[in-house]
Amino acid sequence: MNKNIVLLPGDGIGREIMDSAKIVLETIAEQYGHQFSFAEHAIGGDAFDRYGSPLPQETLQACQNTDAILLGSVGGHKWDSLPKHQRPEQGLLGIRKSLGLFANLRPIKGFQPLLHASPLKESVINGSDILIIRELTGGLYFGKPSERRDNDNVVVDTLYYERYEIERIVEQAFQSAQLRNKKLTSVDKANVLESSRMWREIVDEKSKEYPDVTVEHLLVDAVAMKLITEPKNFDVIVTENLFGDILSDEASVLTGSLGMLPSASLSEGVGLYEPVHGSAPDIAGKGIANPMGMILSAAMMLKYSFQLKEESEAIEAAVNTCLEQGYHTADLSITEGTQVGTKDITDIVVQNLKQLKTT
Repeated sequence: MNKNIVLLPGDGIGREIMDSAKIVLETIAEQYGHQFSFAEHAIGGDAFDRYGSPLPQETLQACQNTDAILLGSVGGHKWDSLPKHQRPEQGLLGIRKSLGLFANLRPIKGFQPLLHASPLKESVINGSDILIIRELTGGLYFGKPSERRDNDNVVVDTLYYERYEIERIVEQAFQSAQLRNKKLTSVDKANVLESSRMWREIVDEKSKEYPDVTVEHLLVDAVAMKLITEPKNFDVIVTENLFGDILSDEASVLTGSLGMLPSASLSEGVGLYEPVHGSAPDIAGKGIANPMGMILSAAMMLKYSFQLKEESEAIEAAVNTCLEQGYHTADLSITEGTQVGTKDITDIVVQNLKQLKTT
C-alpha cells in the first residue's frame, strides 16, 4: 500500500512527538510492505511566526490533497496576546471546517499498569472502555452572530446546527456502536435547548435503522456525573460540539494517563489524527515528552483511514508491552518502573514491534 501523509508538528512538543510517530510508521511500512510518503507543513503558532497566519494556504492545500493528516499540537503562552483570528487554535478550527472534519473520536481506555494513577478508585475505572464521538463543525463555536453589542454591555453567541450536520454525526455514532458493544448514549440538554430537542428527534429517527443498537438519552449534567461514578456503564457516547469538548476532556483524565490518549477527526474524505494533550511548551526541547498519544494516533490513522487493522493493533500491542515492561516517561507513574526520555521510549516501542513481527 502506498499512502501520502501530511505531518503538522505545530507548537511546543509537537515536533518531538511527531518524529516518534514517523519512526514507528516507517517501521510498520518496512515490516508489512507498505510505502508511506511524508510531507511536513506549518500550523498554529509556528505557522503564524513564519507566515503570518495560523493556517497558511499552502498547508490547507496540502491537507486537501493527501490521504491522511497527523497533527502534533498547537498553542502556547507565547501567542496569548494575539487577536482571536490569529491565535494558534484558529489553525485547528480552520482546518476542521475547511476539510469538513465533522466527527471527533476519542477512545478512553485505561492501560492496566497506569490505573493506579487514576483519580478514581481502580475498582471503578478498571474495565471501562468508552468511545466519545463529538460533532466538530457546528454549534456555538461556529454560529453567527458572535459579537459584543451596546458598548460591551451585551454579548451574543449563537448555537447553530443544520439537520444534515446532526444526521451525519449520529450516523457515525450508530455505525461505531455496531462495531463495539451495540450501546449508544446520546447526550443533550433537551429540557432547555431547542437544538437539543432536534438532536434527540434525529437520534430517535436514526435508531429505527439500527434496531440492534440500544439507545439511551441522557442530559449532559447527568453524564458529567456518571462518567465519574459509573464509567463502565458507557460504550459509545455521541454529543454536540461544546458538550463533547467538555465531556471528552473530563473523560480523558479518568485513566490517569492523559499523555496516552489519541483522537481522530473524520470527514467523508481525509482524516486528521492527533493526541489529546496540549503543546506543553514548558518541556519542549528537553527530550522528556511522552510520544505515546501521538504514536497511538498514528495507529488510529492506520485503522480508520487506511483500513490496516493488523498494523494498527500491532502498534497498540507494542505500546502496551512497553508499559508492562515498566518503561515510562516522566508524566506517567509506574511503580518500580524505569523512567526514560522521548527517544528511548520510541526505540523500545520499535523494538517491541519488531519482536511481535518475528513471533
